[in-house]
Amino acid sequence: MSQLLISQQAQGVLRLTLNRPESKNALNRPLYAALSEALAQADEDSAVQVVVIDGAGDSFCAGNDLQDFLVADDPLAASRRLFKILTAFSKPLVAKVQGHAVGIGTTLLLHCDLVLCQEEARFLLPFTRLGLVPEGGSSLLLPQLIGHPKAFELLVMGETCDAATAQQLGLVNAVLSAADIEDALAQRLKRLLALPQAAVRQGKAMLRDHQRERLRQIVEEELDVFEEYLHTPEARAALHKFLN
Repeated sequence: MSQLLISQQAQGVLRLTLNRPESKNALNRPLYAALSEALAQADEDSAVQVVVIDGAGDSFCAGNDLQDFLVADDPLAASRRLFKILTAFSKPLVAKVQGHAVGIGTTLLLHCDLVLCQEEARFLLPFTRLGLVPEGGSSLLLPQLIGHPKAFELLVMGETCDAATAQQLGLVNAVLSAADIEDALAQRLKRLLALPQAAVRQGKAMLRDHQRERLRQIVEEELDVFEEYLHTPEARAALHKFLN
């Protein structure tokens, strides 16, 4: 496994750590590929009951590596594959968030079943600031979760959401101190693993399956529009300005 993604497996739990701390774990194409492959394998591995995603360093994920948007021949191929895997993932998916969760660092969480975050965590969806549009099924999942008015604030106006607000809105399950979050995560995993695992997976499927096909379609439609906007002068200018 690439060191861009640290993989640790023990007692039914696979922990996947995004490991680009110098870039606040922004997802570039190799990291996308490593994460997608690890999740695909985990879904087929009977020894894996739960997957945890976290980030090395002081942030969970600073979003997409914007340089890829400017230089890649097919800049969204990697994200298309990741979201295809996420929308079909059959096992419990847990996230542990610290620092910044930006762009896909937040939309990825909408596909998780449990999210724990540290008190200083901040969530930001800056798509329109970059001349772009929502992705990852967020135009469906976020309004369902928090209602249209708040989703508009986050997805369209690009307002920052702190940890306490994220818990109030239902984006995260719990807000914890840096000292307590690992113990809280371990307790959640212990309770989850103590349950009959076939029933857990079936329960997750029943929560998700009623709109899985619709979600897949919306993810593809969002990314098609995202790619269209990615080539507009407005977005190119915004991306260059941000990088410079």
